[in-house]
Amino acid sequence: MMVQWITNFQGELAALSGAFLWAISSAIYSLLGQKISPLKLNLFKGLIAIALIFLTLIISGKLQTELNLVTISLFLISGVLGIGLGDTAFFSALKNMGARRTLLMATLSPPMTALLGLIFLKEQLTFGAWCGILITGIGVAWVISERTPGAAITNINIKQGIIWAILAEIANSSGAIISRFALLSSDISPLWSSLFRLTGGAIIVVLLLFLQRRKPSKLGKINWSTKLIGGIFVTTFGGTYLGIWLQQISLKFAPVGIAQTLLATSPIFIIPIAAQMGEKISIRSILGVLVAVVGISLLFNFQ
Repeated sequence: MMVQWITNFQGELAALSGAFLWAISSAIYSLLGQKISPLKLNLFKGLIAIALIFLTLIISGKLQTELNLVTISLFLISGVLGIGLGDTAFFSALKNMGARRTLLMATLSPPMTALLGLIFLKEQLTFGAWCGILITGIGVAWVISERTPGAAITNINIKQGIIWAILAEIANSSGAIISRFALLSSDISPLWSSLFRLTGGAIIVVLLLFLQRRKPSKLGKINWSTKLIGGIFVTTFGGTYLGIWLQQISLKFAPVGIAQTLLATSPIFIIPIAAQMGEKISIRSILGVLVAVVGISLLFNFQ
């Protein structure tokens, strides 16, 4: 019975797992972004994740696969938008206004993606599912509008941060729609689709860095340390390698609007993490989590 339930909701469960990993990574990325430019941080985490996925394909014996040029092109475009441009904009938002406000803006993604899925993929969600998307978004927004998981954000620029966050959500939603379409129209595995998306993201980041090479930057010189290298690797392993793999699984097995809603619940996972670290948790935070859980339950029950 339990195995059947997990099979029926593997897309939703993958999305929640990815959200949990991204919750941890976002707090760390907001600190790393003070030492490395968003483009370079995006490139480093992309290259590490590509190497990890390629190694996984070799170890699992799944290096051989049938490749369709159209499908590969769709995943590359999806990666250019969602990872190359979207994650760079997200890191820029983190740098300018911290994890709390950036994650708050990320609640725009689920309804935006659901609407795009309705228009381009003809995915019809039930009234209960739409209510679940709305309630989950309200719960998440309520939690993260009160407290921040990150600290030590020294250069606050709210206006720039909001612009970057909006651009990030537009790019991420567009990338998710294209990825969902490619996954549905092919038999490619989520691991291979993750590899192509990351490759597309890395290509556009390299091009942007090439165009920016003559531009002076305060973060141009990186002061490498064991702590910095370790932070990049750990967040890449959890937030990018596993996170994008789980995202692709969720997009393959769950409607795109529901997948994006569950992927956007990462802020609520900050609460127990913060409690374990000794931070005081308010009643408002707990109530916000409960509201989000009610929304998530609607997504599981009204599809």
